[in-house]
Amino acid sequence: MSITHKNGISNEDISVEVSVTLGTADLRVHQLLKLGRGAVVELDRNVNDYVDIYANDVLIGKGEVVVTDDETIGISMIPSDTK
Repeated sequence: MSITHKNGISNEDISVEVSVTLGTADLRVHQLLKLGRGAVVELDRNVNDYVDIYANDVLIGKGEVVVTDDETIGISMIPSDTK
């Protein structure tokens, strides 16, 4: 649905940055400095947990990580009533 605002800008012309958070980790600086190739940082989520989806740093929903037909990563939005 397209909405045109009073200033003549359509919502279709507005750019939004979408980001996804798989999880977080708290590290001390000395731990961060020791990280090298092959290092694993353990996150605060389990492999089957939903990821958080943000638009311009505002949480807008949750989703599941999927692999697309061309082998890239995607996010499948889940209904907001799913916990």
